Amino acid sequence: MSTYTRFLSLVLASTIMLFTGTSAEACTRAVYHGPEGRVLTGRSMDWKLDWNGNMWILPRGVERNGLAGPRSVNWTSKYGSVVVTGYEIATSDGLNEAGLMVNALWMTRSVYPEDDGRTPRLSLSIWPQYFLDNFATVAEAVEHLRANPIHVATGEVPDQPGRMATTHLSLSDASGDSAILEWIDGELRIHHGRQYQVMTNEPIFEDQLAITQYWSRVDGLTFLPGTSRAEDRFARASFLINAVDKFDDARLAAAAVFSVIRNVSAPYGVSIDNQPNLSTTRWRVVADHKDLLYYFESVVSPNVFWVDLKNVDFSPEAGVRKLDLGPRQQNLFSGDVSDSFVVTEPFPFMPAE
Repeated sequence: MSTYTRFLSLVLASTIMLFTGTSAEACTRAVYHGPEGRVLTGRSMDWKLDWNGNMWILPRGVERNGLAGPRSVNWTSKYGSVVVTGYEIATSDGLNEAGLMVNALWMTRSVYPEDDGRTPRLSLSIWPQYFLDNFATVAEAVEHLRANPIHVATGEVPDQPGRMATTHLSLSDASGDSAILEWIDGELRIHHGRQYQVMTNEPIFEDQLAITQYWSRVDGLTFLPGTSRAEDRFARASFLINAVDKFDDARLAAAAVFSVIRNVSAPYGVSIDNQPNLSTTRWRVVADHKDLLYYFESVVSPNVFWVDLKNVDFSPEAGVRKLDLGPRQQNLFSGDVSDSFVVTEPFPFMPAE
């Protein structure tokens, strides 16, 4: 199938979704390749319901279990990380002290493998944390995953009976390398390479690449698709992340990435009758892999704040610490909040069903 034919089929599928109201929860992720090794990753978290989650410091040296039955993977965290939770039962985003970032985004097409009775297993809730705990680079993570297959098992979304969680992951590191991990029809597909800068929810990543190739023929300064659909967000982010100025200055680089992620965000409280699942942006994060800065912005707060991972004690003795973001992530913080975390009992990852 040609790129143009594939693109037309995607347009048709998107049109059907538009009028049948089956669009999915929405997020966008983009990697910025700046000068002098300045690499940043930004993402939006778009979700229809109020988001229950906080920011946590998770130390190295913690023993974990994959929470997916008797053949669950076991490991001890090698790296400490700063993460944002989903419903206080899962890691939805995070940056570790080695500069590896993991982003979990919703993808309706995700289908996880049936238990084959042999392969080690891992709950979807702790899948992102597995990478943050164990790897410093994308290449290291991908090599390990290819040599040591692990099956992921999902569970029900809290407060949404009967709805199973379906996500895919993006990984990025201080070198600018990226990987996209998707479970399609029970098989893990890995797209690994520096060129994979952008990811949205739908469609599958192979089809997202076809969209990029099509829109690369259009002058993005003259016209870009403007809706909140995943396909249009993917096209805008793909153009803008490379069109913005490239800075080695940490503050200016973060501003550039935030401007791109805001451009592909959905207005707060947006509601359209024939798109019941159109999701408002709840929060945004930007990670500076070079300086190990993890920025957070809630859409209902006037301030951007950040954690400087170089100022964080990730030793086992320092314990697990929490920054309470409050309802709708509306508690007010500003500047470096590295010293504002409070020692707290760890949140429980959700076991797979």
